[in-house]
Amino acid sequence: MGHGHDSRGEPAFWHRPPTPHLTTLVSGIYGYRENGAAMRGLTEAASLAVPLIVNFGSPFRIGLGKAPTLADSYGSFAAGLFAGPIIMDSDGAAACIQINFTPLGGRLFFGLPMSELADRMVTVDDLADRGISQFARRLADLNSWEARLDLAEHFVGMRLGRASPANPAIHWAFCQLMRKGGDVRIGTLAEKLDWSRRRLVASFREEIGLAPKSVSRIIRFNAAQALAARGTAAGWADIAAACGYADQAHLTREFSLLAGCPPTAWRMDA
Repeated sequence: MGHGHDSRGEPAFWHRPPTPHLTTLVSGIYGYRENGAAMRGLTEAASLAVPLIVNFGSPFRIGLGKAPTLADSYGSFAAGLFAGPIIMDSDGAAACIQINFTPLGGRLFFGLPMSELADRMVTVDDLADRGISQFARRLADLNSWEARLDLAEHFVGMRLGRASPANPAIHWAFCQLMRKGGDVRIGTLAEKLDWSRRRLVASFREEIGLAPKSVSRIIRFNAAQALAARGTAAGWADIAAACGYADQAHLTREFSLLAGCPPTAWRMDA
């Protein structure tokens, strides 16, 4: 969903898929340069992407679950998971490299509890991470987008290669949720780990950023988006049933909360 750009030059995009051994940690590396077309009200629905954005141009204005104001301006920043729509504006002069990590990859790359990034944007300066700050400066010094993508790919691979191992229990629990499309009782996961629900929720927040119930909602919602985008389902009631919603009304409520609009409006703008 979202409104596009105005009639001036369309933005340019570059994409570098992750190397095969990093596909569970990184979903993609992107270059983006605006060519004068301002962005107004672009809405991104909730997802499991944990982005790092290094901006060489004008800042973005970003609102979590609301329209952004001038006070919501961000240049280079990292962000964690947010169970709601993200609304963005720009003045048409943004230029950035964006690295999208999976929640597990974000935990390894940033070396922080993901709860410190969840539901917010944190500027690169506030991260106080010398390696990331130096990386951002090196990216800005380059003039070639392919060279920037090369540097980003190399830096991400090196940093993830040196990272401490993930919490194996949470890694297992997260993978279970992904495999089952979010359709796993939290109590069942806790029982299999021989943990209390409270311990599982607290550990999930630290390693992933959100509680397992919120992560399950996003997984199920993303599955419904993907099924709708393929156009193979007969209708929203069928999509609701296939993705584990109680009924179509349940799916509609979740779309309103996670995409900022009902499913019919999301499909028209997708």
